[in-house]
Amino acid sequence: MPGARSVHSGDGIRTGYRAESQRRRHPAISQHTPAWDMVVSALLLQKGSLLALKDTNVPMSFVHPHPLGTSSALALGERRQEKADFSGDSTAATINHSLTLLQRLQELLQNGNGSDSVLRVRSAASDEPKVFHTHQLLLSLQSEVFESLLRNQSVVTLYEPPETAALFEKFIRYLYCGGVSILLHQAIPMHQLASKYRVWGLQRGVAEYMRTHLASESSQGHVVGWYHYAVRVGDAALQESCLQFLAWNLSAVLGSAEWGSVSVELLLLLLERSDLVLHSELELYTAVEGWLNRRQPEAPVAERVLRAIRYPMIAPSQLFRLQAQSAVLARHRAAVQDLLFQAFQFHAASPLHFAKYFDVNCSMFLPRNYLAPSWGSQWVITNPARDDRSTSFQTQLGPSSHDAGKRVTWNVLFSPRWLPVSLRPVYSDSVAGAIQPVRIEDGRPRLVITPAMSSPDFAGVTFQKTVLVGVRQQGRVLVKHAYSFHQSSDEAADFLVHADLQKRTSEYLIDNSLHLHIIIKPVYHSLIKVKK
Repeated sequence: MPGARSVHSGDGIRTGYRAESQRRRHPAISQHTPAWDMVVSALLLQKGSLLALKDTNVPMSFVHPHPLGTSSALALGERRQEKADFSGDSTAATINHSLTLLQRLQELLQNGNGSDSVLRVRSAASDEPKVFHTHQLLLSLQSEVFESLLRNQSVVTLYEPPETAALFEKFIRYLYCGGVSILLHQAIPMHQLASKYRVWGLQRGVAEYMRTHLASESSQGHVVGWYHYAVRVGDAALQESCLQFLAWNLSAVLGSAEWGSVSVELLLLLLERSDLVLHSELELYTAVEGWLNRRQPEAPVAERVLRAIRYPMIAPSQLFRLQAQSAVLARHRAAVQDLLFQAFQFHAASPLHFAKYFDVNCSMFLPRNYLAPSWGSQWVITNPARDDRSTSFQTQLGPSSHDAGKRVTWNVLFSPRWLPVSLRPVYSDSVAGAIQPVRIEDGRPRLVITPAMSSPDFAGVTFQKTVLVGVRQQGRVLVKHAYSFHQSSDEAADFLVHADLQKRTSEYLIDNSLHLHIIIKPVYHSLIKVKK
């Protein structure tokens, strides 16, 4: 099922507090003992559990061979001896009935055999509680919260919101079998359960599921909601993953249902970034205008949002239209009038003259990653591992209308197997210095972008180059990798450094083609300062 994934944590109960607690109480259970060896060893000591698990198909190797009072060093020593005994013996084999064991553990939960505790889960969505006949030992092995709750009582009533109560059976099944299947809309409530009951392996598994399923398609969208949740629980890694995904795929988000759910804080974070990937600044303004009309924030918030738009990146004809037609701009004209006036000045004067009187080394005059043709070009390289390729394209000299008729031609060279100097063969007359064969995998992909000519118009302008790599995830083509470098360098040192273009199944390829979008961003610098 799309969006579904099994999250496993076979040895999650051996980490942190839980592992230390178990080692204190049962010295024979070492950190290297398989998690379910621990479960079965302890289960067999419980009254009635032996009958529940007794079956000739269950291998006795799952029963820990040492009494709980024996040192773990002895167990490890015997394992090493067993491995040594098998070395070199062609008749050695491993008999593994772990799936049968997991089935028996599922039956324990399903049938309540040997149950010594009861969980009653109440929710506002139902008058009747959900009742689970459980085994204190299994719950305590996975969760210190359950260990504390069940220490002096066998019946516990839990209160859960409807979202988490609906998944509680899956959650308990994970505690018994170490695996659970979840969908996109179940990720947050499952993470909440894992966090509340301190099941750290499941918590990490769900967080990883969320980070790797940002590109999954859903009707209402989920990345914005996951970001807000990550902020609430303090998961910095998930926050950054969501923020990066939203920045690099903003055009797709702007036209989706989740755009309206973006918080003020998230919107301002996005507007601060120069790595946003979208068609143009006008597209961003239009989306922000829709957000303001829908959310109707207080005037100071609306004005702060509007002042984060980079108006010099919008053509004068479009700025005139916005002034005449935008109701949002009309309501808050006083708050952004200075920025609009400055934008018109920027388009009217030469960039060098403008830079004498205004600070151009600020974000307002720095382009974002615009996909419009005047800013760059798409390049699809079929069968990229085959040989070197080259292409050329033109961009505008800069965003100022003063330079509207000036173009820069760019030459691009792609090499799938470029070798650094340190790996190139050295020629020598001696036999000992004979040329060593160079393997294909020693090379790495290389992309070089250079201007076709030099011009006096380049004075006061440097060019930042950004290369976007499109990948297919969950049936959608999205930006997953971006490489940026400045005019002082013609190439990105880490370009596709981890990509294996020899494999047709590489995540960097779409139908055995490399999808690139090259963006040239002119950056203005002040040459001479004039006192105002």
